[in-house]
Amino acid sequence: MKRIIEVFTAGCPLCNPVVELVKSTACGSCDIITHNLTETAAGNPALRRARLLGVQTLPAVAVNGALLACCQGGGITKEALEAAGIGKGAPVTAEPAA
Repeated sequence: MKRIIEVFTAGCPLCNPVVELVKSTACGSCDIITHNLTETAAGNPALRRARLLGVQTLPAVAVNGALLACCQGGGITKEALEAAGIGKGAPVTAEPAA
């Protein structure tokens, strides 16, 4: 049985090396499908597939319909932004010692 490898990409310089890595690592038992998520056509099947698998950041790789553990990061959240101080006003700086 063939292994189905799906690579989700934005077609950018940060994603392209991952596409190449998957291609160079794959063997004859692997079928690679590259989904470019920059296409904005209504009902984009690549976007629907990415949402179905839970893709939140790019690039991402799924094997046989399962998103790899390294690709399961939750992406950017409001909580993470706030934890980094975003939206909390100007940073307070200490006055230099005299």
